[in-house]
Formats: sequence, structure tokens, C-alpha cells
Amino acid sequence: MPGIVGLITKKRRECAEAELNRMVDSMRHESFYVSGTWIDERLGVYVGWVARKGAFEDGMPVRSEDGNLVLVLSGEEFPEPGLRSCLRQKGHAVNGEDDASYLVHVAETDPEFPRNLNGRFQGLLVNRIAGSAMLFNDRFGMHRVYIHEGSEAFYFAGEAKAILAVRPDLRSADTRSLGEFVACGCVLENRTLFRDIQVLPGASAWTFTNSTLERKDLYFNNSEWENQSPLDPESYYTQLREAFASNLPRYFTSRERIGISLTGGLDTRMIMAWANATPGSLPGYTFGGPFRDCHDVIIGRKVAEACHQPYQIIPIGSEFLARFPHYAERAVYLTDGCVSVNRGADLYANKIAAGIAPVRMTGNYGSEILRRLRAFKPSDPAQDLFRPEFLKYVEMARQTYNGLFKCHAVSFTAFCQAPWYQFGLSALEQTQLTVRSPFLDNDVVRTAFRAPGSEIVKSDLFEDNDACGRLIADGSPTLHRIPTDRGLGGQGGWTAPFRRGLLEFTFKAEYAYDYGMPQWLARIDHQLAKLHPERLFLGRHKFCHFRVWYRDSLSSYVREMLLDPRSLSRSYIQPQVMESMVSHHMKGDRNYTTEITRLLTLEIQHRLFID
Repeated sequence: MPGIVGLITKKRRECAEAELNRMVDSMRHESFYVSGTWIDERLGVYVGWVARKGAFEDGMPVRSEDGNLVLVLSGEEFPEPGLRSCLRQKGHAVNGEDDASYLVHVAETDPEFPRNLNGRFQGLLVNRIAGSAMLFNDRFGMHRVYIHEGSEAFYFAGEAKAILAVRPDLRSADTRSLGEFVACGCVLENRTLFRDIQVLPGASAWTFTNSTLERKDLYFNNSEWENQSPLDPESYYTQLREAFASNLPRYFTSRERIGISLTGGLDTRMIMAWANATPGSLPGYTFGGPFRDCHDVIIGRKVAEACHQPYQIIPIGSEFLARFPHYAERAVYLTDGCVSVNRGADLYANKIAAGIAPVRMTGNYGSEILRRLRAFKPSDPAQDLFRPEFLKYVEMARQTYNGLFKCHAVSFTAFCQAPWYQFGLSALEQTQLTVRSPFLDNDVVRTAFRAPGSEIVKSDLFEDNDACGRLIADGSPTLHRIPTDRGLGGQGGWTAPFRRGLLEFTFKAEYAYDYGMPQWLARIDHQLAKLHPERLFLGRHKFCHFRVWYRDSLSSYVREMLLDPRSLSRSYIQPQVMESMVSHHMKGDRNYTTEITRLLTLEIQHRLFID
């Protein structure tokens, strides 16, 4: 995704500049990207950037009036209302109401910079008089910075492939990280898939002087929010409502058109209830599948109509499946292997969404932050698929996860789950458009730490959603009367439990018929194949159906990839077991959807980045 790249070094300029240009080139993925470089040979600072044209970050670098401070930033920041006007009154040159020019003046006047910034960002601030440079990122680590501390240079980049472009010797897989990816679907603890490339921790402010890394500071510690005193339920709701309602307008300030991806859940409903958007000004859309209008589509349409906004469906069907190899491999490549091949559907959909509006408002992270829902946990791989010497790393991943999970629940969701597990999808989406969510706003997350029982992770959708429901009702009683895709809210009455029960049954039945189909049921389904029983269950809640897609329309691709001699020769695979899994899934009498997804992803990771 768009980001900064660079190196800090004492190398000769011609060598360092050539490396910088290769790093920038490796991240120019789309024709609508702009890029540039800035160099201070005396300080050994070589920095570049790639941005989406017209975005908040377009226009780097920004400089103070005296030229002393130079800032290169990627991402977005959502300041306090009136900050730009205040800076203008003090004589600073600030451009529009939605660009990054004001931030260099914030750095001039705020001795705690970047502590008080609010958003997802990465940046390099150079003080030419002091001879220093500070590499920093947001407190959640959501705008990821990859780093490598080499003997001749310190490399940093928004994508790992930019470092690999100039350090091909680093194309070596970290076996512990592969074990974590197999077990958890992501790499933990700021490691990466590559042995000697790490991730800059969230809230970092690392200082370089005379081309040397001098300090690895953190400008924020989770304990500051964890140690707040809890509130009683009513006081908590009052504070949450104030934080959400007062800060939401910041996220609708944009020089570009904003659209909203509507779902059937609570999170986008909260946004719509308080957005107060002028009729016709906020286009809504929902990703849809090939079988029927899913509940997200049905409810998203109702929400858009109630708010008098335009609405459309982005279908995931035959056109996507025809180009699945392209989107699957492209998704893995763009995210440095952080997403699985099934996320190719999200790449396809977000390309279309960018044509509706270049900024996409979402409800991402709402359930996790406000209701402390766990989005991922370790899973056991299929028996005998991986070699015993590799399985010890899968078990190590489980132990690492269990240790992390013991922390405060909101800390886990905001500072572990979001930047490690949810980062990949966010990075993929932002290759096509700017993605915003008010649920990672500093004030909203800080307030979430004060919820009664906030230290406890929730495992049930129906627990602890009173505050969310009240937010919707207080913002828009009309929207509160529309039940969610799982039956929450609505008019209530004696039919509500039955409606909720039916929706829960169809939700779980669809999962069981797709990814989670047990092997005994797969055999029965195989016997009934001519009746196409999938049409009864699939498409009610989800828009992707990879069990049947792998079996049918994508079977040639699955065979071509996984039965290739290169794939069968991987050191961690039991080749006979993989061949058997592919054969049985293609026949339809077994379900290995999760395994095929993971194996395809691992193979593409190796072909793109390691081999």
C-alpha cells in the first residue's frame, strides 16, 4: 500500500540514491500512484514516498517556513477541530482543510510530537539544524513500517518487498513466522515472514543522529489507558457517546468523495446514525455473492434508503472467479504475504469501490474495540499434513498466542489483533483507496478501556452490545428499528427470539456448509451433489464460498498449484497427504477448504518472495 521508504546510511550518495530509487519503484503498483524522493546527503537521509494521487498524503514533503524541519508522512491524521485555523493565526502557512501541510507546524510547536497525533500513519521528521531524523508511526502500529538494521544502512519501508528489492540476501523465510501463519493466519509480535526483517513497534519514535540510530523511544505505553479507573455503565455510555459523536465529523472531512461500505451489523449502523449526511451525498455499497442477496445486502439497502443515500451492490461472482489466479496472487504480493488467497475477492471488490468513491468509510474494529470480540485464535492443522519438525513451530505459535491473550482485553484487540491479524486486509484495501474507521480514534479507544469489565474478552456476539444499540437509538431511532443480520435490535416483541434463532441457525449452517463442513457431512453432500444442496444454505450471510469454488470453478488452478513438483517438495509438507487432500476435495467427499487456502497462500509466498 502507499507508504514511505528509505535508508539512513553513510554510504556514498550514488549508491544510496540508486537503492532509494529501486525501493520506490518496487511500491509503485498502480497508475494512480504518485511518488518522489528527498535527500539530505550530509545527514545520510534518503527517503521516498508513494501515495495515491489526491489523498491526504499527496504533496510530500512538507517543510517549515525556515526549511529547518522536513516531514515525509504516509497515512492520515484527524486533528482537533480548529487546529489548522489556530496555526494560521500564529503565522504558519497551512494549505487546505484536508492535507498534511499543517503537520510540520505541529511538529514545530508540540514538544511531545508525535504523541498527540490521531490516526494511522508513518513518517520521518528531519531536523536539519539538529542533524537528526525521527522515524515514527501511529500508536497502534496499523500503518506498518518494515525495518532492517544492516551493517551499512538502516532500511525502512511501508512494504517488505521494498527492502527485498535492494537486499535480496534477506529472501529467507523465518520458520517460526511460518508456523504462526499456519496456526493463526498472521505473524505475531512484530516479526515478519522474513528472518531479518522486523516490524517497527507501534508508538515508536526512533531517533537517528549523523546517520546512526541513537534512541528507540516509545511515545505511548498501553498501561496509560489500562490504568484508568473503570466507570459505571451509565457514566461509561455517556463518555462513549460524547467521544464517538464529537469525533465522528473529523472522519467525514475530505477533499475527496467518501463512500461507506454498509453491512448488516451494528458498526456501520452506528456511523450512519450519527453521520447526519446530506441526502445523496454519501454513497453506500455492499459486497454481494452469486446465490442471492445476503443479509448484509438486504439490510444495507434498508439503511441507505432510511438515510436517503444512493446504494449499490458490488457482486463477487463469475467475473472474479474467471480471474481468481490474478487476484489471489496479487493480494498476496501487495501485502507481502500478510493475507490469504481468498482475500483476492476483497482486492477485486475494493477496485470497484474506488470507482464509487476514493475514500471508504467502514465499521472496521468496532465490534472488537467496543465489544471486545476476538477475531482470531490458533487452529490445529489437518492431521499429518505438515512434517513433525515443522509442527513444533505451530505449537510454539499457540503458546505465544496464549501468552499474549493474557493481557487486558482492549489492549489485545487494539495493540495485538488489529496490527497483526487485521493489518493484512487493511493494507490490501488501501492499495486501492483510503480506508477510514472512527473506531480506532484515540478518544474512542481510550474510552473503551473504561467500560465495566473491559479487561475481559467477549466470545458471544450477543454479550455487551447495549452501549452500541443505545448509540444507534440515540442517533437515529429509525435505524434502530431495523434488525441486524444476527437479529439484534429492531422492534422486539414476542417474535424477536424466534427471528434471532432463525438467523443464528442460518449463519451457523452456512459456515458448516462452507469452510466448517465436517467430513461426515461432506460425504453426505457428495451423495446429494446432483440436487445442488449448496443453493439452500449458501449466500445468506457470506458472499464468498470457497469450498464449492475450489471444488468446481477453481479446481484446475488448485491442482496446477498444489500438485506442482515445487509445491510438493516444500520442506514442511507431507506431499502424499497434500495430494490426497486435493483429490478428495476435488471429488467433493471431503472438505479441506481451510487447508487449501493456507497451502495456496504458503506456495505463493514462497514463489513471490523466497524462491
